[in-house]
Amino acid sequence: MFKQVFLPIIAVAGFIVLVGLLSQGKLGFLIPTASSTPIANAKIIKINNTEINVEVAKTTDERSKGLSNREKLNDDSGMIFVFTKDSKPTFWMKDTKIALDIIWINDNVITGIERNVQPEPEKDDTELKKYTPSSPIDYVLEVNAGFSDKNNIKVGQMISGLEQL
Repeated sequence: MFKQVFLPIIAVAGFIVLVGLLSQGKLGFLIPTASSTPIANAKIIKINNTEINVEVAKTTDERSKGLSNREKLNDDSGMIFVFTKDSKPTFWMKDTKIALDIIWINDNVITGIERNVQPEPEKDDTELKKYTPSSPIDYVLEVNAGFSDKNNIKVGQMISGLEQL
């Protein structure tokens, strides 16, 4: 009788506790997150011998969303923003939770790097710092802060793989 009555009750109670812990994020390490899985439809670009798996942001909506609300970006990953030739877009850290390096690119050449750009969660949209390239660009690459220094990425270097975007 004990097995017929109490085991189902214990199983249901255990299930309820498990669901409660999952909903509070206490067992999140058991569930893979989107940021720790491979990027769907990723393209690979290369700077020197450094390969970077990039998500491509081509549309206005994709570029506007960017990397906002991401908790993490894999070490070898980034987002490449595609613009029309001779653009001078303005970037900001709206709803961005991770520090980034912003790399300005024109004709497959790095023309500038904004290093260690920090999130500004406590600021109103009108107070957020704006980042604009010093000269026209056709691509912008966002990677984790420190990526440029760690991989010896510098202004004047060529990027390969952009033609596939």
